[in-house]
Amino acid sequence: MASEAWHTAAGKPPSASAVEMVHLVLPNHANQLGNLLGGQLMQWMDIAAALVAMRHAGKVCVTAAVDSISFLEPIRIGHIVHILASVNRAFRTSLEVGVKVFREDPINGTRTHAASAYLTFVAIDQYGKPLPVPPVEPQTDEEWRRWREAELRRQQRLQQRELLRQLQQQHVSQSPEGAP
Repeated sequence: MASEAWHTAAGKPPSASAVEMVHLVLPNHANQLGNLLGGQLMQWMDIAAALVAMRHAGKVCVTAAVDSISFLEPIRIGHIVHILASVNRAFRTSLEVGVKVFREDPINGTRTHAASAYLTFVAIDQYGKPLPVPPVEPQTDEEWRRWREAELRRQQRLQQRELLRQLQQQHVSQSPEGAP
């Protein structure tokens, strides 16, 4: 019955849960070269994506995977960071959120695409049990493109997981007893 409820649940457009966060890069966010630390940017991206996931699902959501994070351009001390996040697609209990990061030069206002990532979240109850999430209802051609591509990324993740499982089983069967 739960799976039927998921299929009949009212969907939501990506715009209903989209988030934009803005940060100023300060010295404590940067490395010795004055560039924003990758880990700091990843934290900001994860927070923005988590807000999107929880808004869309209407439930607590936890990060399950981070796919293909790309750091395209350095972000320096004094730059303004714009983090745009929106849900791409929902599956039964999980959803994919796309995150796009722009750096802005505060002097001349120039914005440059600096990073992108795809994060997968799972909605959970108070015991950590996965819960169904409402479907995504794309409204624009761009949202439909992202919706279709999310399924391709999901299939790649599942295939990779299965391949790793097979390799681990093969390794265990070939290892002498007690070897890791």
